[in-house]
Amino acid sequence: MADCIERVIAEDGRFFGVACNTTELVNEGCRRHDVGPLAAAALGRALTGAALLAALMKDGQSLLLRFEGNGPLKNILAEAGYDGWVRGYVAEPHAELPLIDGELDVAGGAGHAGVLTVTKTISVGQTYSGTIPLQSSTIGEDIAWYLAQSEQTPSTVGVTVSLLPDGTVAAAGGFLIQSLPPAEEAHLLCLEEGISALPPLSTLLAGGVPPGEILSRIFNAVPHRTIDHKELQYQCNCSRRKMEGALLSLGRDDLCKLATERDECEVRCEFCRQKYIFTAKELFHLANSIN
Repeated sequence: MADCIERVIAEDGRFFGVACNTTELVNEGCRRHDVGPLAAAALGRALTGAALLAALMKDGQSLLLRFEGNGPLKNILAEAGYDGWVRGYVAEPHAELPLIDGELDVAGGAGHAGVLTVTKTISVGQTYSGTIPLQSSTIGEDIAWYLAQSEQTPSTVGVTVSLLPDGTVAAAGGFLIQSLPPAEEAHLLCLEEGISALPPLSTLLAGGVPPGEILSRIFNAVPHRTIDHKELQYQCNCSRRKMEGALLSLGRDDLCKLATERDECEVRCEFCRQKYIFTAKELFHLANSIN
């Protein structure tokens, strides 16, 4: 089943639901960054969370999640656009911790002290950021806490990543349910019951249950309709021109020094690991372009 995301809205307009399958894009992100099991689980949850939040934005808009904790994974970044692209990385992709009751310790990997910063790009040159302390460091609960605290929108967020013995991703995805005041109490209780009655999310996704069906089960007793469906993919918007910009930020003197010391310079994109090579001649040209 291709990665996709689906949105529904209650007929009374007071509840939104978003669900997605991110199995393939999480696998792609993990492959590109050669991550270990702990990083795969954390990165997969963050990529899924970013996709869910981006689905609440408008065409052409995007957001960046930055988890900065005191755990061995250090920074976890995930970026997604309303159009369906997702990318991200983990600062320490091979960090590991002992299992807890047979489960990967994602909270310990992220760290129990730190912050989550959400930066939204509304248009070119127009961004807004909000920062909250990490609560559980399990990724999904922290995103829900951010929505409640920074955007005053009560939300329930569930994200999951399950791995096969060889480290590949068996299933990844999640859901986000959001209420807008004034929420009807009866419908709120129905949604809570629908979430509680769900089998494990990883089981549903691994069994091929599509996001729309997951939302239908949650909204079972609440009249609703589908308002959006789109495919998702791991995609990076890096380019040689953007890498030139990164080199220019070094300044004229450092660029000249770099060109003198090396025949060529390799620059890698942090998000997709794409490699860009610049010769000494190209470095000198960039340095001379700086006024």
